[in-house]
Amino acid sequence: MLKHFLTFEKNIAELEGKIEDLRHLSSNTDLNIAEEIGKLQKRVADELSSTYSNLDSWKKVQVSRHPDRPQFQDILLNLIEGYIPLSGDRNFAEDNSLTGGIGFFKGKSVVLIGIDKGKNTTDRIFRNFGMPRPEGYRKAIRLMELANKFNMPVLTFIDTSGAYPGKGAEERGQAQAIASCIHSCINLETPLISTILGEGGSGGAVALAAGNKVLMYEHAIYSVISPEGCASILWRDAEKAKEAASALKLTAQDMKSFKIIDEIIPEPLGGAHRDPKQAIFDLGKVLDKTLDSLVSLSKEEIKNQKLDKYLKINDF
Repeated sequence: MLKHFLTFEKNIAELEGKIEDLRHLSSNTDLNIAEEIGKLQKRVADELSSTYSNLDSWKKVQVSRHPDRPQFQDILLNLIEGYIPLSGDRNFAEDNSLTGGIGFFKGKSVVLIGIDKGKNTTDRIFRNFGMPRPEGYRKAIRLMELANKFNMPVLTFIDTSGAYPGKGAEERGQAQAIASCIHSCINLETPLISTILGEGGSGGAVALAAGNKVLMYEHAIYSVISPEGCASILWRDAEKAKEAASALKLTAQDMKSFKIIDEIIPEPLGGAHRDPKQAIFDLGKVLDKTLDSLVSLSKEEIKNQKLDKYLKINDF
C-alpha cells in the first residue's frame, strides 16, 4: 500500500485502507475473506482507471511530483551495469543534485547524467531538492566532452523544478552554465537521448534536454515556469496554480502535439509511483529501441538532426 496519496486519490486511499484492514484481520483469525478482498481490489482498479484516464493539467503536476516516482538513482540500479560515478566540475565543487558517470546499458557503453530530487528529507537536503548549481551543469559539460572523446552515447534523466536561484549560484554564473550546457548538447557528436521523469522545470531542465530524441513519462510535465510561479506573476496569487497549469500547456500530451518531445512512455495504471520497477522496465525498452535507431548515424547527421529539430520549433 502507498504511504503517500494525492489529494484527488481520496476514494482510492479509503478502498486500499479497507483492504489492509481485512488483511490484518485475516492474519489474526481463521476467517477467509479472500473474496471480499478481491472485490475491493477490483474497485480499486476501476477507480484508478477512471481517475487516471481523466487527469487535468493540475492533477498531472501533482502526479509528476509524487515522491515515489522513479528517479535517476533508481534507473542506475535497475537498468545500468558497471556504473562508475564521475564527480566535480574541475573548477569549483561537486553538485549532488546533478550526478553522472559511465556504465553499460544493454551491453553498450554510455555516459549517464541525471538530476535527482531525493527520496527522503535527508536525501532531499543532500541533493538540494533537485535544483542544480552551476557546477552541476559544468560537470554535465565535462561528461559530454568525455562522451565525444570516446564516442559514447549520452543518456540524460531529468526531474527538477528548475536550476537553483540562490545568490551564490548567480555569482558563479548560473545562466552562463545553463547556456553552455545547452550548447554542449546541441554540438554533441554522439547520440543524446533525454528523458523527463517527473518535472521538467525551466532552463534547469532544458540544459539536459536538447537531445536527438526527447522522451517523457505519460504523467510528467515540462514547462518554462511552475504553475505556482506563473500564478504569482500573472495574478499575484499562487492559489490560482490550477488555472496556470492549464494555461501553460505543460503535459506530455501537449509537448508531443507541439513536437517538443518525440515519444510518450506509458505509465503503469495509477502512475509510475505505483509500480516504479515496471515503469523503469518500460522506459528501458523505449531507450533501447531509440538508441538503436541513432547509433548508425554519422557525427554530422547527429548534429544536424538536433539543429533541424529545434529550429523548426520556431515555425509555431
